[in-house]
Amino acid sequence: MTRFARTGVLAALLAVFSLVVSPALADEGMWTFDNFPAARVRQAVGVEITPAWLDHVRAASVRLSVGCSASVLSREGLTATNHHCVQDCLQALSTPTSDLVANGFAAATRTEERRCPGLTAEILTGITDITDAVHAAGRGLSGAALVQAQEAAMAGAETAACGTDARFRCEAVSLYHGGRFQIYRYRKFDDVRLAWTPEISAANFGGDPDNFNFPRFALNVGFLRLYEGGRPARTPDFLRWTSAPPQAGQATFVSGNPGTTRRELTVAQLESLRDIAYPVSQLQRSELRGRLEQFASQGDESRRIATDPLLNLENTFKARYGESLALNDPATLTRLRAQEDELRRRVAARPDLVAAIGDPWADIAAAQGAYRAHYLAYRALEQQAGQGSQLLAWARDIVRGAHDRTLPSEQRLPEYADSRLEQLARDLVEDQPVDAPLEQIFLEHWLSKSREYLTADSPVTQTLLGRESPEGLAARLVSGTRLADPEVRRRLWEGGAAAVQASDDPLIQYVLRIDAAARQVRTIWEDQVEGPEAAAAQRIARARFEIYGESVYPDATFTPRLSWGRVAGWTWRGDVVAPTTTFAGLYRRATGADPFRLSQRWIDAQPRLNPDTAYNFATDNDIVGGNSGSPVLNAAGEVIGLAFDGNIHSLAGDYFFDPAVNRTVAVSSAAITEALTVVYGQTALVRELTGARP
Repeated sequence: MTRFARTGVLAALLAVFSLVVSPALADEGMWTFDNFPAARVRQAVGVEITPAWLDHVRAASVRLSVGCSASVLSREGLTATNHHCVQDCLQALSTPTSDLVANGFAAATRTEERRCPGLTAEILTGITDITDAVHAAGRGLSGAALVQAQEAAMAGAETAACGTDARFRCEAVSLYHGGRFQIYRYRKFDDVRLAWTPEISAANFGGDPDNFNFPRFALNVGFLRLYEGGRPARTPDFLRWTSAPPQAGQATFVSGNPGTTRRELTVAQLESLRDIAYPVSQLQRSELRGRLEQFASQGDESRRIATDPLLNLENTFKARYGESLALNDPATLTRLRAQEDELRRRVAARPDLVAAIGDPWADIAAAQGAYRAHYLAYRALEQQAGQGSQLLAWARDIVRGAHDRTLPSEQRLPEYADSRLEQLARDLVEDQPVDAPLEQIFLEHWLSKSREYLTADSPVTQTLLGRESPEGLAARLVSGTRLADPEVRRRLWEGGAAAVQASDDPLIQYVLRIDAAARQVRTIWEDQVEGPEAAAAQRIARARFEIYGESVYPDATFTPRLSWGRVAGWTWRGDVVAPTTTFAGLYRRATGADPFRLSQRWIDAQPRLNPDTAYNFATDNDIVGGNSGSPVLNAAGEVIGLAFDGNIHSLAGDYFFDPAVNRTVAVSSAAITEALTVVYGQTALVRELTGARP
């Protein structure tokens, strides 16, 4: 999803939202494909969703490795997503003389489509339940032992499910915070190529002022193509594209991969986020944004390489700002506490259930003391190590992978289990550009903030810095490392522990120096925070199933989900917000200055565009970040738009959904088709979109 701002934000987020006490009602829910409430949808919007419909949509829905969603739209792998989901690719393919982010990209022929470094696409092909096996692996254990045993069981199940077939990837997924464990089997595509994107002034029209707001006027779309064996992939399952405009009240379905929600967390956990994690992370993001802005102001090349990380950082900052405001509203936690108390009362009325689960809410509350005690060290050494540095991430994977591959798979950190090594090795040797100035900014910021928050005398600070300054250490590591060369990374990875220990690369030696302390703080975190929370959450999940059955949906986990709703505006304090915007509104909004500036091609095309074409539109589908690029479907399963944002009220959607005001924002297929035809002259792309039929 995109970005955020505008006066009235605080008032909107501190309003009284209508909370739903589980089970979910109205159009709420990001439902798994194997537990979609078809009967409820039929009653709510009058649409019959059949198993065949679900299978078809699932088989054409795509998960992208950059944390976005997409959909297949032709027999030859043509895939649509958002522009901001391909900005990493655009940045990687740009040069000082060819800025694809600023100017867009168009492949005149298939041979001109360009591979996006490191980008992978996955399509869900099957789901297998492994709940009993994972629960059995952790039975009788607690703390870090529980976490490690269940992670090992999940990794083993991944290997068993996919075997050696390189076309597939299997992922063990925890749903309902450990209430269910499943294997999701994906068909994967490692060769994903860029086909077309507009310039950023069209894709991100309105910039920060319009982010997380509506009306919107953004052509936030990018087209990719899946390849296999050097040729466009054969994709018999694809979604039909329609240029019919969205209509108010029309039933809509969003298929995608919502990233994270926290609707199942306890109030005690939310209070820790509010009081500890959010303040620290937001302050650090704010300062990092300032450093990036200062760097971007130094010249055209600095601006070019800083554009993508700066936009991503601003988006995250503003989303978390909205979430923080919601959590700091006393009315929010009062209502969430009432929801929690409702479940606890119903459990208390079941002596058998009380005997089985005890008081998991009290156990989670008790773990928050350890959360507060260890969060800063855990964040510095493990959770946010490097603060965005790709070089440090590569070095850590090389060092940890070399060590852990000498151990049996079940004794390793889960990210280095046998089932995950092939993809990790492929990612490590991918030829991706590295911008040394940005790397130095990220490392300097990480090291200086770690020292500031933990103090200069902290053992963690001593481990990270020794007797060096953040600035001096960052400069030494970035200037001296050779890890920007994929061949160097390949040799170190394939050489294993011996090659790593013998390496004189300063970044490899630095990670070797700090890794024992990082592993230790991770173990403490798992033993005192993650483990107790996981054990308690699994007991709460059992209670939910006992009380509510299968009428509840799991928190978002960046796994394929489907939501339903309608094209709908909303009313806020007497102001009625219409559900659609038009091209005419775009030209009225344009001022000639960023972020409301139109490129010359859009200015020239104005007389030829239909001013009444529906441009962006709003629906009451329940989505969050990770749904960026998701297809918005009509009842027939046709694509009527691509989701790219939410409105200001949706920022509290991490914790609850309010159908009265929470809205998805999408760019219409009608507008995309007309822009491709009239503004950009992409007739071949339009023919492929509109001429393909299953």
